[in-house]
Amino acid sequence: MSTIRTRYAPSPTGHLHIGGARTALFSYLWARKNGGSFAVRIEDTDVERNVVDAEKKQLAGLKWLGIDWDESVDIGGPYAPYRSMERVDIYQKYVEQLLEAGQAYRCYATPEELEAEREEQLARGEAPKYSGKYRDLTLEQEEALKAQGRVASIRFRVPEGQTITVKDVVRGTVSFDSDGIGDFIIVRPDGRPTYNFAVVVDDALMKFTHVVRGEEHMSNTPRQVLVYEALGFPVPVFAHASLILNPEGKKMSKRDESIIQFIDQYRDLGYLPEAVINFLVLLGWAPEGEEKERELFTKEELIARFSLERVSKAPAVFDPGKLKWMNNHYIKESSVERIADLAWPHLERAGRVSADPDEQERQWVTRLVGLYQEQLDYVAQIVDLTTLFFHTEVEYSEEAREVLKGEQVPQVLAAFMAELEKSEDSHVSADEVKGMLKTVQKATGHKGKQLFMPVRAAVTGQTHGPDLRETISLLGTETVISRLRHFLDHTSSC
Repeated sequence: MSTIRTRYAPSPTGHLHIGGARTALFSYLWARKNGGSFAVRIEDTDVERNVVDAEKKQLAGLKWLGIDWDESVDIGGPYAPYRSMERVDIYQKYVEQLLEAGQAYRCYATPEELEAEREEQLARGEAPKYSGKYRDLTLEQEEALKAQGRVASIRFRVPEGQTITVKDVVRGTVSFDSDGIGDFIIVRPDGRPTYNFAVVVDDALMKFTHVVRGEEHMSNTPRQVLVYEALGFPVPVFAHASLILNPEGKKMSKRDESIIQFIDQYRDLGYLPEAVINFLVLLGWAPEGEEKERELFTKEELIARFSLERVSKAPAVFDPGKLKWMNNHYIKESSVERIADLAWPHLERAGRVSADPDEQERQWVTRLVGLYQEQLDYVAQIVDLTTLFFHTEVEYSEEAREVLKGEQVPQVLAAFMAELEKSEDSHVSADEVKGMLKTVQKATGHKGKQLFMPVRAAVTGQTHGPDLRETISLLGTETVISRLRHFLDHTSSC
Protein backbone atom coordinates (compact mmCIF):
# COMPACT_ATOMS: atom_id res chain seq x y z
CA MET A 1 0.00 0.00 0.00
CA SER A 2 1.27 3.47 -0.89
CA THR A 3 2.03 5.99 1.85
CA ILE A 4 -1.07 7.83 3.03
CA ARG A 5 -0.93 11.49 2.01
CA THR A 6 -3.61 14.01 2.99
CA ARG A 7 -3.93 17.76 2.78
CA TYR A 8 -5.92 20.74 3.93
CA ALA A 9 -6.34 23.32 1.17
CA PRO A 10 -7.98 26.54 2.37
CA SER A 11 -8.66 29.67 0.36
CA PRO A 12 -7.05 32.78 1.91
CA THR A 13 -10.38 34.59 2.07
CA GLY A 14 -10.80 34.93 5.83
CA HIS A 15 -10.26 33.45 9.25
CA LEU A 16 -10.04 29.73 10.03
CA HIS A 17 -13.65 28.58 10.30
CA ILE A 18 -14.73 25.76 12.59
CA GLY A 19 -15.75 23.73 9.53
CA GLY A 20 -12.35 24.19 7.93
CA ALA A 21 -10.62 23.40 11.20
CA ARG A 22 -12.56 20.14 11.48
CA THR A 23 -11.63 19.21 7.91
CA ALA A 24 -7.97 19.93 8.65
CA LEU A 25 -8.19 17.90 11.85
CA PHE A 26 -9.74 14.85 10.18
CA SER A 27 -7.11 14.97 7.41
CA TYR A 28 -4.31 15.41 9.93
CA LEU A 29 -5.47 12.58 12.20
CA TRP A 30 -5.83 10.15 9.29
CA ALA A 31 -2.33 10.89 8.04
CA ARG A 32 -0.76 10.63 11.48
CA LYS A 33 -2.72 7.47 12.31
CA ASN A 34 -1.22 5.78 9.25
CA GLY A 35 2.29 7.16 9.54
CA GLY A 36 1.68 9.27 6.44
CA SER A 37 2.20 12.89 5.41
CA PHE A 38 -0.03 15.90 5.91
CA ALA A 39 0.29 19.12 3.89
CA VAL A 40 -1.34 22.54 3.86
CA ARG A 41 -1.80 24.03 0.38
CA ILE A 42 -3.20 27.51 -0.27
CA GLU A 43 -5.83 27.69 -3.02
CA ASP A 44 -5.66 31.38 -3.90
CA THR A 45 -7.10 31.44 -7.44
CA ASP A 46 -10.15 33.46 -6.35
CA VAL A 47 -8.03 36.61 -6.17
CA GLU A 48 -10.97 39.02 -5.85
CA ARG A 49 -11.92 37.46 -2.50
CA ASN A 50 -8.42 36.96 -1.11
CA VAL A 51 -7.80 38.86 2.12
CA VAL A 52 -4.47 40.31 3.24
CA ASP A 53 -2.95 38.23 6.06
CA ALA A 54 -5.68 35.56 5.77
CA GLU A 55 -3.10 32.91 4.85
CA LYS A 56 -1.00 33.84 7.86
CA LYS A 57 -4.03 33.74 10.15
CA GLN A 58 -5.15 30.37 8.81
CA LEU A 59 -1.74 28.84 9.48
CA ALA A 60 -1.59 30.46 12.93
CA GLY A 61 -4.99 28.99 13.78
CA LEU A 62 -3.88 25.50 12.80
CA LYS A 63 -0.66 25.81 14.79
CA TRP A 64 -2.59 27.00 17.84
CA LEU A 65 -4.79 23.91 17.60
CA GLY A 66 -1.68 21.75 17.59
CA ILE A 67 -2.04 20.64 13.98
CA ASP A 68 1.42 20.43 12.44
CA TRP A 69 2.27 19.74 8.81
CA ASP A 70 5.05 18.20 6.76
CA GLU A 71 4.73 20.45 3.70
CA SER A 72 3.36 23.94 3.12
CA VAL A 73 4.10 27.48 2.04
CA ASP A 74 6.15 28.17 5.16
CA ILE A 75 8.45 25.14 5.11
CA GLY A 76 8.33 24.03 1.49
CA GLY A 77 8.35 20.39 0.49
CA PRO A 78 8.98 18.01 -2.42
CA TYR A 79 5.96 19.26 -4.42
CA ALA A 80 6.43 23.02 -4.02
CA PRO A 81 5.13 25.59 -4.69
CA TYR A 82 2.14 25.25 -2.38
CA ARG A 83 0.14 28.25 -3.60
CA SER A 84 -2.11 27.76 -6.62
CA MET A 85 -1.26 31.08 -8.26
CA GLU A 86 2.42 30.12 -8.17
CA ARG A 87 1.58 26.97 -10.16
CA VAL A 88 -0.11 28.57 -13.19
CA ASP A 89 2.69 27.44 -15.54
CA ILE A 90 2.25 23.89 -14.30
CA TYR A 91 -1.48 23.95 -15.08
CA GLN A 92 -0.89 25.18 -18.61
CA LYS A 93 0.63 21.85 -19.70
CA TYR A 94 -2.54 20.02 -18.73
CA VAL A 95 -4.80 22.63 -20.29
CA GLU A 96 -3.02 22.06 -23.59
CA GLN A 97 -3.34 18.31 -23.17
CA LEU A 98 -7.10 18.57 -22.77
CA LEU A 99 -7.44 20.99 -25.71
CA GLU A 100 -5.41 18.75 -28.01
CA ALA A 101 -7.47 15.71 -27.03
CA GLY A 102 -10.73 17.57 -27.67
CA GLN A 103 -11.69 17.21 -24.01
CA ALA A 104 -11.68 20.98 -23.56
CA TYR A 105 -12.48 23.90 -25.85
CA ARG A 106 -12.39 27.67 -26.02
CA CYS A 107 -15.70 29.31 -25.17
CA TYR A 108 -16.46 32.88 -26.26
CA ALA A 109 -19.71 33.39 -24.36
CA THR A 110 -20.03 36.83 -22.79
CA PRO A 111 -21.25 37.33 -19.21
CA GLU A 112 -24.43 38.87 -20.63
CA GLU A 113 -25.12 35.79 -22.77
CA LEU A 114 -24.55 33.44 -19.86
CA GLU A 115 -26.85 35.44 -17.58
CA ALA A 116 -29.59 35.48 -20.21
CA GLU A 117 -29.27 31.70 -20.61
CA ARG A 118 -29.48 31.23 -16.88
CA GLU A 119 -32.62 33.34 -16.54
CA GLU A 120 -34.34 31.47 -19.40
CA GLN A 121 -33.54 28.11 -17.83
CA LEU A 122 -34.79 29.19 -14.42
CA ALA A 123 -37.98 30.52 -16.02
CA ARG A 124 -38.54 27.05 -17.52
CA GLY A 125 -37.94 25.44 -14.13
CA GLU A 126 -34.62 23.94 -15.19
CA ALA A 127 -31.39 23.76 -13.21
CA PRO A 128 -29.01 26.31 -14.75
CA LYS A 129 -26.11 24.93 -16.80
CA TYR A 130 -24.13 26.08 -19.81
CA SER A 131 -26.00 25.34 -23.03
CA GLY A 132 -22.93 24.46 -25.07
CA LYS A 133 -23.52 27.25 -27.56
CA TYR A 134 -19.80 27.62 -28.39
CA ARG A 135 -18.94 23.95 -27.95
CA ASP A 136 -18.19 23.05 -31.56
CA LEU A 137 -16.87 26.14 -33.29
CA THR A 138 -15.04 25.95 -36.57
CA LEU A 139 -11.66 27.68 -36.91
CA GLU A 140 -13.31 30.40 -39.00
CA GLN A 141 -15.99 31.01 -36.35
CA GLU A 142 -13.33 31.30 -33.67
CA GLU A 143 -11.36 33.83 -35.70
CA ALA A 144 -14.50 35.90 -36.28
CA LEU A 145 -15.25 35.99 -32.55
CA LYS A 146 -11.68 36.99 -31.77
CA ALA A 147 -12.00 39.80 -34.31
CA GLN A 148 -14.94 41.12 -32.31
CA GLY A 149 -12.56 41.46 -29.35
CA ARG A 150 -13.92 38.50 -27.46
CA VAL A 151 -11.58 36.70 -25.07
CA ALA A 152 -12.20 33.01 -24.54
CA SER A 153 -12.46 31.01 -21.38
CA ILE A 154 -11.65 27.32 -21.57
CA ARG A 155 -14.35 24.81 -20.75
CA PHE A 156 -14.13 21.11 -20.03
CA ARG A 157 -16.20 19.04 -22.47
CA VAL A 158 -18.46 16.92 -20.28
CA PRO A 159 -19.31 13.61 -21.98
CA GLU A 160 -23.00 13.09 -22.63
CA GLY A 161 -25.13 10.26 -21.32
CA GLN A 162 -22.66 8.96 -18.73
CA THR A 163 -23.01 7.98 -15.11
CA ILE A 164 -20.21 9.37 -12.97
CA THR A 165 -19.55 7.20 -9.94
CA VAL A 166 -17.89 8.57 -6.83
CA LYS A 167 -16.71 6.16 -4.15
CA ASP A 168 -16.78 7.94 -0.81
CA VAL A 169 -15.60 6.51 2.51
CA VAL A 170 -18.33 8.37 4.40
CA ARG A 171 -21.22 8.30 1.93
CA GLY A 172 -20.64 5.08 0.05
CA THR A 173 -21.08 4.98 -3.72
CA VAL A 174 -22.73 8.11 -5.11
CA SER A 175 -23.75 8.43 -8.77
CA PHE A 176 -24.24 11.54 -10.91
CA ASP A 177 -25.73 11.98 -14.39
CA SER A 178 -23.26 13.79 -16.65
CA ASP A 179 -26.14 15.39 -18.58
CA GLY A 180 -27.02 17.42 -15.48
CA ILE A 181 -23.59 19.02 -15.15
CA GLY A 182 -22.92 21.09 -18.24
CA ASP A 183 -19.50 22.02 -19.62
CA PHE A 184 -17.65 23.90 -16.89
CA ILE A 185 -14.90 26.49 -17.04
CA ILE A 186 -11.40 25.32 -16.17
CA VAL A 187 -9.53 28.50 -17.16
CA ARG A 188 -10.99 31.99 -16.89
CA PRO A 189 -10.59 34.57 -19.68
CA ASP A 190 -7.75 36.22 -17.73
CA GLY A 191 -5.83 32.94 -17.63
CA ARG A 192 -6.53 31.99 -14.03
CA PRO A 193 -7.45 28.35 -13.42
CA THR A 194 -10.69 27.56 -11.64
CA TYR A 195 -10.90 25.54 -8.47
CA ASN A 196 -12.31 22.37 -10.05
CA PHE A 197 -9.37 22.16 -12.43
CA ALA A 198 -6.48 23.37 -10.27
CA VAL A 199 -7.42 21.15 -7.33
CA VAL A 200 -7.27 18.04 -9.51
CA VAL A 201 -3.88 18.84 -11.00
CA ASP A 202 -2.45 19.78 -7.60
CA ASP A 203 -3.83 16.77 -5.75
CA ALA A 204 -2.65 14.41 -8.48
CA LEU A 205 0.87 15.85 -8.88
CA MET A 206 1.30 16.07 -5.10
CA LYS A 207 0.24 12.41 -4.87
CA PHE A 208 -2.46 12.84 -2.25
CA THR A 209 -4.14 9.53 -1.60
CA HIS A 210 -7.12 10.82 0.39
CA VAL A 211 -9.18 13.98 -0.03
CA VAL A 212 -11.12 14.84 3.13
CA ARG A 213 -13.48 17.81 2.96
CA GLY A 214 -16.94 19.05 3.84
CA GLU A 215 -20.19 17.78 2.38
CA GLU A 216 -20.69 21.06 0.51
CA HIS A 217 -17.93 19.97 -1.89
CA MET A 218 -19.81 16.83 -2.93
CA SER A 219 -21.39 18.60 -5.89
CA ASN A 220 -17.92 19.49 -7.20
CA THR A 221 -16.69 15.92 -7.05
CA PRO A 222 -18.18 14.55 -10.31
CA ARG A 223 -16.57 17.40 -12.26
CA GLN A 224 -13.24 16.65 -10.63
CA VAL A 225 -13.53 12.92 -11.28
CA LEU A 226 -14.05 13.71 -14.98
CA VAL A 227 -10.87 15.80 -15.01
CA TYR A 228 -8.90 13.06 -13.21
CA GLU A 229 -10.00 10.52 -15.78
CA ALA A 230 -9.41 12.80 -18.77
CA LEU A 231 -5.83 13.50 -17.65
CA GLY A 232 -5.14 9.87 -16.79
CA PHE A 233 -4.63 10.59 -13.09
CA PRO A 234 -5.58 8.09 -10.38
CA VAL A 235 -8.69 9.19 -8.49
CA PRO A 236 -8.02 9.64 -4.75
CA VAL A 237 -10.17 8.27 -1.96
CA PHE A 238 -12.83 10.83 -1.10
CA ALA A 239 -14.34 11.41 2.35
CA HIS A 240 -17.00 14.10 2.61
CA ALA A 241 -17.75 14.94 6.25
CA SER A 242 -21.25 15.99 7.21
CA LEU A 243 -22.51 19.51 7.65
CA ILE A 244 -22.20 21.22 11.02
CA LEU A 245 -25.58 22.57 12.09
CA ASN A 246 -26.25 25.35 14.57
CA PRO A 247 -27.81 24.60 18.00
CA GLU A 248 -31.29 24.89 16.45
CA GLY A 249 -30.41 22.14 13.97
CA LYS A 250 -30.29 24.53 11.00
CA LYS A 251 -27.54 24.99 8.44
CA MET A 252 -25.11 27.67 9.53
CA SER A 253 -24.39 30.82 7.62
CA LYS A 254 -21.48 33.18 8.15
CA ARG A 255 -24.00 35.60 9.71
CA ASP A 256 -25.31 33.02 12.18
CA GLU A 257 -24.86 34.49 15.66
CA SER A 258 -25.98 31.40 17.58
CA ILE A 259 -22.38 30.20 17.86
CA ILE A 260 -18.86 31.56 17.53
CA GLN A 261 -17.60 30.40 14.14
CA PHE A 262 -13.91 31.23 13.92
CA ILE A 263 -11.01 29.51 15.67
CA ASP A 264 -9.14 32.71 16.57
CA GLN A 265 -12.23 33.92 18.46
CA TYR A 266 -12.07 30.84 20.67
CA ARG A 267 -8.35 31.38 21.19
CA ASP A 268 -8.91 35.04 22.10
CA LEU A 269 -11.66 34.16 24.59
CA GLY A 270 -9.38 31.75 26.39
CA TYR A 271 -10.52 28.37 25.13
CA LEU A 272 -7.75 25.80 25.26
CA PRO A 273 -6.64 24.16 22.00
CA GLU A 274 -6.93 20.65 23.42
CA ALA A 275 -10.57 21.34 24.29
CA VAL A 276 -11.39 22.74 20.85
CA ILE A 277 -9.73 19.79 19.09
CA ASN A 278 -11.52 17.30 21.34
CA PHE A 279 -14.83 19.01 20.64
CA LEU A 280 -14.34 19.37 16.89
CA VAL A 281 -13.40 15.75 16.31
CA LEU A 282 -16.66 14.61 17.92
CA LEU A 283 -18.62 16.74 15.44
CA GLY A 284 -19.08 13.85 13.03
CA TRP A 285 -16.76 11.15 14.38
CA ALA A 286 -17.16 8.69 17.23
CA PRO A 287 -14.89 6.01 18.64
CA GLU A 288 -15.99 2.40 18.48
CA GLY A 289 -16.53 -0.45 20.89
CA GLU A 290 -16.47 0.18 24.60
CA GLU A 291 -15.32 3.78 24.07
CA LYS A 292 -18.34 4.71 21.95
CA GLU A 293 -19.75 6.99 24.66
CA ARG A 294 -16.39 8.40 25.73
CA GLU A 295 -15.96 12.13 25.16
CA LEU A 296 -12.54 13.19 26.46
CA PHE A 297 -9.42 12.34 24.44
CA THR A 298 -5.89 13.63 24.17
CA LYS A 299 -4.54 14.37 20.70
CA GLU A 300 -2.35 11.27 20.91
CA GLU A 301 -5.39 9.14 21.75
CA LEU A 302 -7.30 10.61 18.83
CA ILE A 303 -4.46 9.79 16.45
CA ALA A 304 -4.46 6.19 17.66
CA ARG A 305 -8.25 5.76 17.41
CA PHE A 306 -9.34 7.88 14.45
CA SER A 307 -10.68 6.31 11.28
CA LEU A 308 -12.51 7.77 8.31
CA GLU A 309 -14.91 4.81 8.42
CA ARG A 310 -16.20 6.11 11.77
CA VAL A 311 -17.05 9.55 10.33
CA SER A 312 -20.82 9.88 10.18
CA LYS A 313 -22.78 11.14 7.20
CA ALA A 314 -25.49 12.47 9.53
CA PRO A 315 -25.24 16.21 10.25
CA ALA A 316 -23.45 17.20 13.45
CA VAL A 317 -25.06 19.74 15.79
CA PHE A 318 -22.78 22.31 17.40
CA ASP A 319 -23.47 22.42 21.13
CA PRO A 320 -21.80 25.47 22.75
CA GLY A 321 -22.64 24.15 26.21
CA LYS A 322 -20.73 20.95 25.56
CA LEU A 323 -17.70 22.90 24.37
CA LYS A 324 -17.77 25.01 27.54
CA TRP A 325 -17.99 21.85 29.64
CA MET A 326 -15.00 20.36 27.83
CA ASN A 327 -13.01 23.55 28.13
CA ASN A 328 -13.79 23.79 31.84
CA HIS A 329 -12.46 20.24 32.23
CA TYR A 330 -9.17 21.10 30.51
CA ILE A 331 -8.84 24.37 32.43
CA LYS A 332 -9.20 22.48 35.70
CA GLU A 333 -6.60 19.96 34.52
CA SER A 334 -4.11 22.72 33.62
CA SER A 335 -1.56 24.32 35.91
CA VAL A 336 -2.66 27.55 37.54
CA GLU A 337 0.42 29.23 36.04
CA ARG A 338 -0.77 28.41 32.52
CA ILE A 339 -4.26 29.75 33.14
CA ALA A 340 -2.86 32.87 34.83
CA ASP A 341 -0.70 33.56 31.78
CA LEU A 342 -3.78 33.25 29.56
CA ALA A 343 -5.81 35.44 31.92
CA TRP A 344 -3.27 38.25 32.07
CA PRO A 345 -4.12 39.92 28.71
CA HIS A 346 -7.82 39.98 29.62
CA LEU A 347 -7.13 41.57 32.99
CA GLU A 348 -4.69 44.02 31.41
CA ARG A 349 -7.22 45.16 28.80
CA ALA A 350 -9.72 45.69 31.61
CA GLY A 351 -7.21 47.95 33.37
CA ARG A 352 -6.88 45.54 36.27
CA VAL A 353 -3.17 44.68 36.02
CA SER A 354 -0.04 46.28 34.63
CA ALA A 355 1.61 45.55 31.30
CA ASP A 356 5.00 45.02 32.95
CA PRO A 357 4.29 43.30 36.28
CA ASP A 358 6.78 42.67 39.02
CA GLU A 359 7.01 39.28 40.68
CA GLN A 360 4.74 40.29 43.56
CA GLU A 361 1.92 41.32 41.22
CA ARG A 362 2.35 38.19 39.11
CA GLN A 363 2.14 35.96 42.17
CA TRP A 364 -0.95 37.81 43.40
CA VAL A 365 -2.72 37.36 40.04
CA THR A 366 -1.75 33.69 39.92
CA ARG A 367 -3.36 33.17 43.34
CA LEU A 368 -6.42 35.14 42.19
CA VAL A 369 -6.82 33.01 39.08
CA GLY A 370 -6.38 29.86 41.17
CA LEU A 371 -9.30 31.00 43.29
CA TYR A 372 -11.63 30.91 40.26
CA GLN A 373 -9.93 28.32 38.05
CA GLU A 374 -12.54 25.61 38.57
CA GLN A 375 -15.37 28.01 37.66
CA LEU A 376 -13.97 29.11 34.31
CA ASP A 377 -15.71 27.90 31.15
CA TYR A 378 -13.23 30.06 29.25
CA VAL A 379 -10.46 32.28 30.54
CA ALA A 380 -11.96 35.65 29.53
CA GLN A 381 -14.60 35.12 32.24
CA ILE A 382 -11.91 35.95 34.81
CA VAL A 383 -12.59 39.67 34.33
CA ASP A 384 -16.23 39.51 35.44
CA LEU A 385 -15.62 36.90 38.10
CA THR A 386 -12.96 38.95 39.88
CA THR A 387 -14.68 42.35 39.83
CA LEU A 388 -14.97 42.48 43.63
CA PHE A 389 -11.16 42.56 43.91
CA PHE A 390 -10.85 45.73 41.85
CA HIS A 391 -13.79 47.92 42.93
CA THR A 392 -13.53 50.21 45.91
CA GLU A 393 -17.18 49.97 46.91
CA VAL A 394 -19.09 46.74 47.49
CA GLU A 395 -22.28 46.07 45.57
CA TYR A 396 -24.56 43.97 47.76
CA SER A 397 -26.78 41.31 46.22
CA GLU A 398 -30.33 40.90 47.56
CA GLU A 399 -29.25 37.71 49.33
CA ALA A 400 -26.32 39.53 50.94
CA ARG A 401 -28.61 42.31 52.17
CA GLU A 402 -30.85 39.74 53.84
CA VAL A 403 -27.88 38.09 55.57
CA LEU A 404 -26.61 41.46 56.79
CA LYS A 405 -29.91 42.17 58.53
CA GLY A 406 -29.10 39.49 61.10
CA GLU A 407 -29.14 40.58 64.74
CA GLN A 408 -25.62 39.24 65.39
CA VAL A 409 -24.05 40.85 62.33
CA PRO A 410 -22.67 44.12 63.82
CA GLN A 411 -21.08 42.24 66.70
CA VAL A 412 -19.47 39.62 64.44
CA LEU A 413 -18.14 42.15 61.93
CA ALA A 414 -16.80 44.51 64.57
CA ALA A 415 -14.97 41.65 66.25
CA PHE A 416 -13.47 40.43 63.00
CA MET A 417 -12.41 43.97 62.02
CA ALA A 418 -10.71 44.35 65.40
CA GLU A 419 -8.70 41.19 64.77
CA LEU A 420 -7.60 42.45 61.35
CA GLU A 421 -6.57 45.81 62.78
CA LYS A 422 -4.09 44.03 65.05
CA SER A 423 -2.13 42.81 62.03
CA GLU A 424 0.71 44.82 60.57
CA ASP A 425 0.73 42.80 57.30
CA SER A 426 -0.78 44.26 54.15
CA HIS A 427 -1.98 40.77 53.22
CA VAL A 428 -2.64 38.29 56.00
CA SER A 429 -2.40 34.62 55.03
CA ALA A 430 -5.40 32.34 54.67
CA ASP A 431 -4.27 30.46 57.77
CA GLU A 432 -4.13 33.72 59.73
CA VAL A 433 -7.68 34.53 58.61
CA LYS A 434 -8.76 31.10 59.84
CA GLY A 435 -7.26 31.85 63.24
CA MET A 436 -8.96 35.24 63.41
CA LEU A 437 -12.35 33.71 62.63
CA LYS A 438 -11.86 31.16 65.41
CA THR A 439 -11.06 34.00 67.81
CA VAL A 440 -14.25 35.83 66.78
CA GLN A 441 -16.23 32.63 67.26
CA LYS A 442 -14.98 32.30 70.83
CA ALA A 443 -15.50 35.98 71.60
CA THR A 444 -19.03 36.27 70.21
CA GLY A 445 -20.36 32.74 70.58
CA HIS A 446 -21.46 32.75 66.94
CA LYS A 447 -20.25 30.05 64.56
CA GLY A 448 -20.99 28.43 61.19
CA LYS A 449 -23.25 30.44 58.89
CA GLN A 450 -23.96 32.94 61.65
CA LEU A 451 -20.28 33.86 61.53
CA PHE A 452 -19.02 33.21 58.02
CA MET A 453 -21.99 34.46 55.99
CA PRO A 454 -22.00 38.01 57.41
CA VAL A 455 -18.25 38.31 56.86
CA ARG A 456 -18.56 37.11 53.26
CA ALA A 457 -21.57 39.32 52.58
CA ALA A 458 -19.96 42.45 53.99
CA VAL A 459 -16.59 41.91 52.34
CA THR A 460 -17.70 40.64 48.90
CA GLY A 461 -21.35 41.67 48.57
CA GLN A 462 -22.25 38.04 47.82
CA THR A 463 -23.40 35.02 49.81
CA HIS A 464 -21.56 32.52 47.64
CA GLY A 465 -18.08 32.49 46.21
CA PRO A 466 -14.62 30.98 46.41
CA ASP A 467 -12.76 30.15 49.62
CA LEU A 468 -13.45 33.01 52.06
CA ARG A 469 -10.07 32.87 53.81
CA GLU A 470 -8.14 33.07 50.52
CA THR A 471 -10.49 35.82 49.30
CA ILE A 472 -9.78 37.95 52.37
CA SER A 473 -6.06 37.26 52.07
CA LEU A 474 -6.01 38.39 48.43
CA LEU A 475 -8.16 41.47 49.02
CA GLY A 476 -5.64 42.73 51.51
CA THR A 477 -6.01 43.90 55.11
CA GLU A 478 -6.65 47.56 54.31
CA THR A 479 -9.38 46.84 51.77
CA VAL A 480 -11.21 44.37 54.02
CA ILE A 481 -11.09 46.72 57.01
CA SER A 482 -12.37 49.56 54.84
CA ARG A 483 -15.32 47.48 53.63
CA LEU A 484 -16.20 46.30 57.11
CA ARG A 485 -16.00 49.82 58.51
CA HIS A 486 -18.11 51.17 55.66
CA PHE A 487 -20.82 48.66 56.36
CA LEU A 488 -20.77 49.22 60.12
CA ASP A 489 -20.93 52.98 59.61
CA HIS A 490 -23.83 52.69 57.17
CA THR A 491 -25.77 49.73 58.55
CA SER A 492 -29.07 51.36 57.82
CA SER A 493 -28.34 51.42 54.08
CA CYS A 494 -28.54 47.62 53.98
